[in-house]
Order: sequence, then structure tokens, then C-alpha cells
Amino acid sequence: MEPLAKKIFKGVLVAEFMGIFGAYRLFNKMNTSQDFRQTMSKKFPFILEVYYKSIEYYGMYGIRIQDQEKWLNSK
Repeated sequence: MEPLAKKIFKGVLVAEFMGIFGAYRLFNKMNTSQDFRQTMSKKFPFILEVYYKSIEYYGMYGIRIQDQEKWLNSK
């Protein structure tokens, strides 16, 4: 491959790796911290909805309900 094509290819690979790593960190943080999920519900509710749907797809039900109950009780 030509040098420019190699640089573009490496840049795309690095960008993809960073995106995958970032998505994993975000999912892990939401999966372990109810307070972080509350912050996400205020700032980025669409991302939190994707999180809920993904864990419900894999059979982990009840987290959304637990979050809503806690947030309603804490007001």
C-alpha cells in the first residue's frame, strides 16, 4: 500500500478502537453506578434508553424499575 493509504488505514483502526473502548467504558460505568445512570437520564436520556434496551434484550430485567423507584423516592 502507499504511505498515504497506510496512514489513513491506521487512523481508521485507531478511531474504531477508541470508539469500542469508549463504548465499553460507558456501558461499564452505567452498569455499575446507579448515580451515573441518573446523571445520564438528565443529560443524555437516549443513551440511557439504549442501555436499558440492551440489558433487557439479554434478560436482565428490573434495573429500569429500580432506578425509577429510587429516583422518585429521593425527590
